[in-house]
Amino acid sequence: MTAKITRLNASQSDFNDALAKLLAWDDSVDHQVNESVRHILHEVKTRGDQAVLEFTEKFDRLKVGSVAELEMDQSRLQQALDAIPQDQRVALEKAAERIRDYHERQNQKSWQYEDEDGTVLGQKVTPLDRAGLYVPGGKAAYPSSVLMNAIPAKVAGVSEVVMVVPTPDGVVNDMVLASAAIAGVDRVFTVGGAQAVGALAYGTETIPAVDKIVGPGNIFVATAKREVFGVVGIDMIAGPSEILVISDGKTDPDWIAMDLFSQAEHDEQAQSILISPDAEFLDAVEASIKKLLPTMERADIIRTSMTDRAALIHVTDLKQAAEVSNRI
Repeated sequence: MTAKITRLNASQSDFNDALAKLLAWDDSVDHQVNESVRHILHEVKTRGDQAVLEFTEKFDRLKVGSVAELEMDQSRLQQALDAIPQDQRVALEKAAERIRDYHERQNQKSWQYEDEDGTVLGQKVTPLDRAGLYVPGGKAAYPSSVLMNAIPAKVAGVSEVVMVVPTPDGVVNDMVLASAAIAGVDRVFTVGGAQAVGALAYGTETIPAVDKIVGPGNIFVATAKREVFGVVGIDMIAGPSEILVISDGKTDPDWIAMDLFSQAEHDEQAQSILISPDAEFLDAVEASIKKLLPTMERADIIRTSMTDRAALIHVTDLKQAAEVSNRI
């Protein structure tokens, strides 16, 4: 089964309505998610470890006797680092080096001075005591999320970085654990979803409360972060993923198809949009999508995302492409 992608033309009379419908978010989904997340957070806040265990069994199909069993010690992280192929280890270490170099240049320092009347003025920059890092590990696992969140925290001087990552059915991603070892993550718990966010925000008997929660996740994770904001700091409310590409039609259509897949693979609710003044190019990209989709590891998720939320939009020229893009 191939993805049937919505085609729009900016010159059609009902384009504005069609575009609005494409971009609309189903409020009923939001309400259902909000109710579920609030229930989960309340349970974790009031019942601690026991609630975390129950939700982990329910959502990740992983049954253990205690949350302590869900913690991975430093030797396990090192084991993962030693186990991955050498070329992948070199790539992770090089990426970590570049990320660290960038953030060391960005790092803010405290400063003060005394003006002419003796008043001392300045700014004191104080690292957080503890940061929580959410790393996707269910439908998608991204070692880059570990490096790009844990390393800046360490550069800033955060005393302790606590990582949570779901392991559905007990399946562990060694690249994620290896990245944690390279980045210097202090503690790792194989917990995911809204229950992991709640545990980091409120603390449980085993999982410590943090000062700030960072990192991407699905709609349940994003909603949970929004709900706990104020109890803890958060980086942002991310998701569902989205990408918009403007092309003049001179790019390899396979490349554009893969660009669209890059976000569609994250989540069935992700949205991928291509805008081009070249109708034949849009046809070529659609053909590439049909050709390449069966080769993708996450083809089912991509197919649903592309069928339900994606669009190929034909415009008269690149100026109109920019106007449509700005509206989106």
